[in-house]
Amino acid sequence: MCACVMQTDGASSSSSSGFGRTVCVVTGASRGFGRTVARDVSPLLGPGSVLLLAARSGADLRSLREELVSVSCGSAGGGDAGGLCVECVAADLGVQDGVDSVVRAVRQHAAAGGHFDQLLLVNNAASLGDVSRYARSFTDMKDVDSYMSLNISSPLCLTAAVLQAFPKRAGLKRTVVNISSLGAVKPFPSWVLYCSGKAARDMMFKVLAEEEPDIRVLNYAPGPLETSMLAEARSNTADASMKQSLLDMFSQGQVLTCETSCSKLLQVLLRDEFTNGVHLDFYDN
Repeated sequence: MCACVMQTDGASSSSSSGFGRTVCVVTGASRGFGRTVARDVSPLLGPGSVLLLAARSGADLRSLREELVSVSCGSAGGGDAGGLCVECVAADLGVQDGVDSVVRAVRQHAAAGGHFDQLLLVNNAASLGDVSRYARSFTDMKDVDSYMSLNISSPLCLTAAVLQAFPKRAGLKRTVVNISSLGAVKPFPSWVLYCSGKAARDMMFKVLAEEEPDIRVLNYAPGPLETSMLAEARSNTADASMKQSLLDMFSQGQVLTCETSCSKLLQVLLRDEFTNGVHLDFYDN
């Protein structure tokens, strides 16, 4: 179901003020950083754009859509063609059926024949993994495979299918964002799943940038965010030194809001001056 948001004067087809008429897909959009990205990118999408939000929790997605929809446009598929179509897909991206449901929604918009200026895919869906154990304890492949399915296999397959739905053509800019982490480049003790998954994702998207130089690819590490994932990490991290670092970071006010980090991400994307495939941290210049 697609709900229509009437665009304000701040949304323009001009790239100087926004992204133009865009199909924007945000995974893990129901909470945390993904929810903030969805909320903050919507005013930057030009008239006639589509904002497709994917996450496991349908209820949380619907509440986000209600937050974004300021004017009801009547029927499920319609309303003012100049508005923003907000569509929710409740799906478990850790399994093939979940990925397929998002891809079907993307293909429907591609088949509708609208002339879009840009495709923007934000691969945000991810999990922390079991940080209560050290690497030496992972003897069962099922424990590892289930983590890698959501955090590596899913974004690769989803990205490939979305790019196939919107192939290269004149006038279409395609941008793929991977929400990365410092853990992609620095090992954290007792975070073997998380660090391995983030490192693999970074390399996966670096390869994409090499293979498809016309696609803009960014690995963005948003910094330490005050989210439920960080709260889980503070409680469950097995390594005493790592756990204390997380607790100190929180007590000393060194944790970022999702809004602060998202603002930088959107500025980077709008300026579009980053090296293709680069790993860019919030604290980088």
